[in-house]
Amino acid sequence: MVALSGGTDSAYLAWVAQQALGDRALAVTAVSPSLPERERDEVEQFVQQFGIAHEFIRTEELTNPLYVANHPDRCYHCKDELFDKLGALARERGIAAVAYGVNVDDQGDFRPGQQAAREHRILTPLLDAGLTKAEIRQLSRRAGLPTWDKPAAACLASRLAPGIEVTDENLKKIERGEEALRKLGFRQVRVRYHDELVRIEIAPEELPRALSPAMARRFTEIFKALGFRFVTLDLEGYRQGSFNPQR
Repeated sequence: MVALSGGTDSAYLAWVAQQALGDRALAVTAVSPSLPERERDEVEQFVQQFGIAHEFIRTEELTNPLYVANHPDRCYHCKDELFDKLGALARERGIAAVAYGVNVDDQGDFRPGQQAAREHRILTPLLDAGLTKAEIRQLSRRAGLPTWDKPAAACLASRLAPGIEVTDENLKKIERGEEALRKLGFRQVRVRYHDELVRIEIAPEELPRALSPAMARRFTEIFKALGFRFVTLDLEGYRQGSFNPQR
């Protein structure tokens, strides 16, 4: 069983599992308020295109106060819920193991979810093979997977500043904001939620287009309509894990 989030790494792992195991491989995607609707649609398209056996399951991390509190270990509680549900499904189906798409580059970042994976004995084939993100992208491109150059897409809860509760309402505001930015033509974006203030991250190579009075007005219109009092553009641009402790 492969935990398929729809990102480059898990998509490649699901495809490889199918190549190696055929109908003995099953990809599973967890659905919760932290998964954008766009991501769910793209997962459906991907598995249909490549004939990958796949199921959606529901996870209930929002019922866990330790997750909702959004402390730095939030990701641990999310992954603990995910792997608990995947493990139960694997046992029910007689599936021998569960794997997920962590890679070598992920080892240098703050990722408490990896602790949950170790506790649940989740397999890490891409990491074991010593593959970096760039290599996985290259292999995905060679395999003809449309996810080879997909921008990084962490869960919506990762956009909330530590201490701001993870709620369905807050997640929807983030999802709507990011979708509005994509409709403006920006590809790699993050909406960082700081209570009354929103901090917009856009990929450095896309920043010049964002730095205009006209675009500033559009950002202001979009995010004030979503309920933010202050609208800001992060001049460092998009980077992964900008809420992580070491940053």
